[in-house]
Amino acid sequence: MPAPPGTPFHRMARTAAHRWWRPLVGTIAVAAVGFGSALVLMLVGMVIRVAVTGEAPDTSGSDDSIFGDATADLAFNLASLAVFLPFTLLAAWGIQRRRPGTLSSVAGRLRWRWLLTCCGLAILFCVVSYGSSILASTLVHDDSGSDEHWVGWSRFVAPALVIILLVPFQAAAEEYVFRGWLLQAVGACTLETLKGRVGRALSVVFRTPWPGIVVGSALFTAGHGYTGWGMADIFFFGALAAWLAVRSGGLEAGIALHVFNNLMAFLGPAAVGKLDIEQGGVPWQYVLADVVPMALYAAVVVWLVRRKRIQTVTAGPEGEPGQGSGTGPHDDLAPDTTHAAVAPHAPAGAQAGLTGSQAGFTGSQAGFTGSQAGFTGSEAGPPSPPEPR
Repeated sequence: MPAPPGTPFHRMARTAAHRWWRPLVGTIAVAAVGFGSALVLMLVGMVIRVAVTGEAPDTSGSDDSIFGDATADLAFNLASLAVFLPFTLLAAWGIQRRRPGTLSSVAGRLRWRWLLTCCGLAILFCVVSYGSSILASTLVHDDSGSDEHWVGWSRFVAPALVIILLVPFQAAAEEYVFRGWLLQAVGACTLETLKGRVGRALSVVFRTPWPGIVVGSALFTAGHGYTGWGMADIFFFGALAAWLAVRSGGLEAGIALHVFNNLMAFLGPAAVGKLDIEQGGVPWQYVLADVVPMALYAAVVVWLVRRKRIQTVTAGPEGEPGQGSGTGPHDDLAPDTTHAAVAPHAPAGAQAGLTGSQAGFTGSQAGFTGSQAGFTGSEAGPPSPPEPR
């Protein structure tokens, strides 16, 4: 069931087939099947370990290792999040009776040309973020990284391959769950049938993307183990990514930012032998150092959306005035009139990109503990890399 012409991204799930229970049942199904698959993945990993080494994992120690090997633990943590991606797409098709591609963008698919453009911007974000973290490290007294050193290629290659191969799927899965499914699930509940002054006021609010942005960002933050400023950083990252999804009509900008942020956040610590990343408090200086590059990234994305006339609402019949057809060699583009249909205001503090990082759910054993990349800067040591989101 397609969404009506002119529908913004956050209301893509409100089709003719929409019923109040579909988003709720779909959310429960995605969570249940996703966590169940992660458990199966863990059991399979243990069986493989026993078959290869002849020994069962040692669970008597005080550490949180699942397989007794840091690289294997990292692979499991990332893969246990990546498995949510196909189940989210299946929930859109099987439960909400709509094309899975509508979770990607208003064009009904992932817009690869636009994604590549956003990837270029995300690389620049990483450069600026690393520079700002160096500046922040001069303001924070922390000698925890003073004894860190390059571990050598023999110890770096294996975890680096795991990170490069799995982080794109882990980050994309989190974007599809929190900025795709949840944003659209809440956006489908417009409360249009409510009557009275209060009912009409609630309907006005729920027709905007903000309830979905807040709910998705809160759950996204709850999936991490950060405290204090780190929680604010994760929340703002989620809020900014969701806001960009609405403003650009798709997940491409958030996916690009999430992927490259996490690549930097994981590869940096891996280079000095830290794979068991822990989350916790983050100094406000590092949070601020991440907010500024994030705000710049968001500003450039919004500017490019206008300049390149990226489609931000669903198209009408081909050739219909005022709607982008979404066909042809420039199928990511749409007339300026479509862009005007979605103009939510930017959240205050435009997403704290967070030196932190959000390996959204990156986590440890249970899959949902995220991690603060040690590596915190010190006057004598290296600057802190972004936290995995």
